[in-house]
Amino acid sequence: MTHLAPLRRALLSVSDKTGLVDLAKALDARGVELLSTGGSAKTLRDAGVPVKDVSEVTGFPEMMDGRVKTLHPMVHGGLLALRDNDDHVAAMFEHDIKAIDLLVVNLYPFEETVAKGADYDTCIENIDIGGPAMIRAAAKNHAFVSTVVDVEDYDVLLAELEANDGHTTLAFRQRLAQIAYARTGAYDAAVSTWMAEAINAKTPRRRVFAGTLAQPLRYGENPHQGAAFYHDGSNRPGVAMAEQLQGKELSYNNINDTDAAFELVSEFLPRNGYACAIIKHANPCGVATGRTLKEAYQKAFDCDRTSAFGGIVALNSTLDGETAEAIAEIFTEVVIAPGVDQDAKDVFAAKKNLRLLMAPGLANTAAPGLAWKQVSGGILVQDRDNGRLEMNDLKVVTRIAPTDDQMRDLLFAWTVAKHVKSNAIVYVKDGATVGVGAGQMSRLDSALIAAKKAERMAEALGLPEPLTKGSAVASDAFFPFADGLMEAAAAGASCVIQPGGSMRDDEVIKAADEAGLAMVLTGMRHFRH
Repeated sequence: MTHLAPLRRALLSVSDKTGLVDLAKALDARGVELLSTGGSAKTLRDAGVPVKDVSEVTGFPEMMDGRVKTLHPMVHGGLLALRDNDDHVAAMFEHDIKAIDLLVVNLYPFEETVAKGADYDTCIENIDIGGPAMIRAAAKNHAFVSTVVDVEDYDVLLAELEANDGHTTLAFRQRLAQIAYARTGAYDAAVSTWMAEAINAKTPRRRVFAGTLAQPLRYGENPHQGAAFYHDGSNRPGVAMAEQLQGKELSYNNINDTDAAFELVSEFLPRNGYACAIIKHANPCGVATGRTLKEAYQKAFDCDRTSAFGGIVALNSTLDGETAEAIAEIFTEVVIAPGVDQDAKDVFAAKKNLRLLMAPGLANTAAPGLAWKQVSGGILVQDRDNGRLEMNDLKVVTRIAPTDDQMRDLLFAWTVAKHVKSNAIVYVKDGATVGVGAGQMSRLDSALIAAKKAERMAEALGLPEPLTKGSAVASDAFFPFADGLMEAAAAGASCVIQPGGSMRDDEVIKAADEAGLAMVLTGMRHFRH
């Protein structure tokens, strides 16, 4: 049963006037009586569309700077009345309340106001009250009322009316009601999140997370898992805000890995040189800086050519044709950069399956923000890891102090380790990773794996010895024993950066001195699970 409902009377009250006139004209042509408020009514009159002010219906003028205009029984009665309930119909007749069959509302631009950095009072004034109240009322009464909250649904509504001779089906109204409640939920989430930050509420009693569908995905991490991708409204540069210039549709794993790659490469600002990060399964398999973008890519690629196959490449500067040609030599899933020149586009045009993304800039990795993950029965929330260090933040604890060049490599290794799954060990030489050990249950195993990868790459590149000889090594957390440190020394590392804080720090420092290593402590940990 379709439960067709006629559309005879509509209330249109929108902040975003996009498409409003065309919608109103189409409804008027169908004989629908139009009600409206304030700026929406003026827009329609100026366009020659017949419209009645809500104030004529309620008998009250808009007041209190527009704060009060639709909060009235003549409006909410028309939205909430059950047309098949005799008592409701009698109340409507007694009080001269006419049914409203369609509500078209989009809300005050609160999210946009916050994004522009408006002051507290301005943000408060952009919290819509009447709009959400009407939306919730109309959506509740979806047995009879259609509720449209998104401009993209205007044409969908008109197609529904065309297909059903001026009526809507229950399934259609249910779908619109779900969208409407999601919109008011997301709106309230934006308000509560902003207010928590404004009043410095670190752990508010209730938190709400909301998103807007960016795209349905074919599946999740595995083919038997359904998935979709949502925007969180933060406008943070990265995969969510990137423009896809070519290639197949992004998959769940593509998006996850591309985010990891872009967040990592965004640590390296272009003013400090060109940088490239290559990611496989959310872990870096090569990161490097260079005098050119191509050199940065080549150095990153030479860290682990095997893992780079089918990986994600992220760049911190505009992708040029020469670098694109180097990347195109092997199979690459995704390339993302804050700019792409025409030469690079031409190179990749022959790689139809390669996904090329252009981000609107680098992510600000020092900016505050929240990160969350779902656990069984709950959500873990924490501040984003935006911890950063400079040379003067490091504490030398060994007899030998690192040279300036070693200090630069140590900080580079430390930055990369922040983006490697724990336990993380990263070897770096001359501004490039030469060995990465990720995600092991033992820090010793991570050190062994990273060193073994470096040995294999040295053989593949025809080098006389692994590039870990004379390298800087970073550990994302302290060495609980000296064994992991000794493995790094055996691999040829000459200096070490680690947080410190172990009950055996003295033993580890002594072992470093005996091995002739320079060591610095950060006092900061970078676990990434």
